[in-house]
Amino acid sequence: MSFTVIIIGRPNVGKSTLFNRLVGKRLALVDPTPGVTRDRREGEGRIAHLHFTVIDTAGLEDGRGDALEARMRAQTERALADADVALMLIDARAGVTPLDEHFADVVRRGPTPVVLVANKCEGSAGEAGRFDAFALGLGEPLPISAEHGEGMGNLYDALAPYAGPEAGDDDLVDADSEAEADDESEGEREEPPLQLAVVGRPNVGKSTLINRLVGEDRLLTGPEAGITRDAIAVSWTYRGRAIRLVDTAGLRRKARVIGRLEGLAGADALRAVRFAHVVALMLDATEGLEKQDLTIARTVIDEGRALIIVANKWDAVADPKAARRAIDDRLLASFSQVRGLPVITCSAVTGRGVNRLLPTVLDTYTVWNRHVGTGPLNRWLADAVEHHPPPLARGRRVRLRYMTQAKTRPPTFVLFASRPEALSEGYQRYLINGLRDAFDLDGVPVRLLFRKGRNPYAPGK
Repeated sequence: MSFTVIIIGRPNVGKSTLFNRLVGKRLALVDPTPGVTRDRREGEGRIAHLHFTVIDTAGLEDGRGDALEARMRAQTERALADADVALMLIDARAGVTPLDEHFADVVRRGPTPVVLVANKCEGSAGEAGRFDAFALGLGEPLPISAEHGEGMGNLYDALAPYAGPEAGDDDLVDADSEAEADDESEGEREEPPLQLAVVGRPNVGKSTLINRLVGEDRLLTGPEAGITRDAIAVSWTYRGRAIRLVDTAGLRRKARVIGRLEGLAGADALRAVRFAHVVALMLDATEGLEKQDLTIARTVIDEGRALIIVANKWDAVADPKAARRAIDDRLLASFSQVRGLPVITCSAVTGRGVNRLLPTVLDTYTVWNRHVGTGPLNRWLADAVEHHPPPLARGRRVRLRYMTQAKTRPPTFVLFASRPEALSEGYQRYLINGLRDAFDLDGVPVRLLFRKGRNPYAPGK
C-alpha cells in the first residue's frame, strides 16, 4: 500500500536535501539561497522496503494577496491537504524561529498528521535547537541529518504506521508467487509514460500551458519572469496514454545568466531535454523565433529528441499569416537538416489551439520510433544510387554496398561504403532527404552513419 509524504517547513531548512535523500537522486535543486524551491515536486521515496510518494514543497512564508509568496504557500497548502502525513522540518542549528512557531500552529490545527523533524543534527551543534522544538506542540522532534543520511531509521519508524499493516511484507513474497505474477503480467506490461518536456525562454507561458493541459493550477504561474526553477514532472493521461509532462526553467543566453542559481536551473532544464522523448519548444509569437529559440532547438536536435515548435500568445499576434510565414522561413533556413518540424499556434491562457498539441506529439513520437526493414532500405538505396550515383573520388566511383537501421529514437541508419570519407556533405544530405521522403521521416532528426565495408579481395591479416 503506497502513501503520500509531504515535506514542509520555512525556507532553507533542508527540505529539498531530504527529498533528494529519500528518492535516492539529486532531483531537486539545492542551494544555500533561501526560497530555491517554488513548485511542488513529486518523487518515489524509499527507506529500506518502505515505499511512498514524497512531495517537496516551497518554503512556508507569510505572503498576502497576489504576491508570489502567497501563491507559493497556496500550492503547498493544496498539496498538504491531499497528503497522508507531513514532515515538518526545522533547522536545529538555527533553533526554533517565530516563523516555525507560526506554521507549527497552522499545521497542528489541520487534518493531516504531522511528524516534527529536526534537521542538521549531525554532531552536537543542533541539540539545543532540537530540545527547543518540543515547545511547538508536535510531539518529539526526530533528529536527522538529511545531508549525511543520519536518522533515517527514526524516520522509518515514524512513517511505517501510515503504510498499513501489509507494508512490511513486500520483501517476503515467495518465489512461486512472483513467478505466478510474472505469468499473469506477461504480455500485459504497461507502456512507459511518454516524456514530454516543455522548454523555452523565460516568461513564454510554459507553466501556463501545462496547467491548461492537465486542467488545474498544478504549477505556479504569474507575470514574473523566471518563476520556475526546478524541472517539475507532472503525470497525466491523455486518451488512455500515460504522459509525463516536464516543466522547465526559462533558458537564456549564457552571457545573460545571473548567479549560480539560474545556472543550476538551466542545467536542470537541459537535463530534462536529455531524458525527454518529445520536446515542445515554446516561443512568444509576438516576438517571433529569436536567436535563443534557435539555440535551444539546435540543442534538442543534437540530443536526438523529437522537436515540436509551440508558438504561444497567438491571440495577441497582429498579422497571423505574416507571423507564421516568418517562423516557417526561419526554421527552413536554420534547420534544413530537420525538414518538416511541426509548428503549433495556440494561446495557453485562453486554450485556443492547445487541443492540437497532444495529437501532434503522439504522431511525432511514432515517427521518432519508426523502424524500417533492411529489405526496403536496400531497395531504396539501389534506386537512389541509380538515380544519382555517388561522385568520383580520385577517378574511382564510391560503392555503396549495404544499409541497415541500427536504432530508433531517433531513426539511425548505417551505410557501408567502399570509401565513406570521400562522400561529400551534399551527397549525404541527398541520402538523408531521400530517406525522409521514402519512409515518412519528416520532423525528427535522422542520423546516417558511414562504415567502410570490408574488401573481399584484400589479403587477410
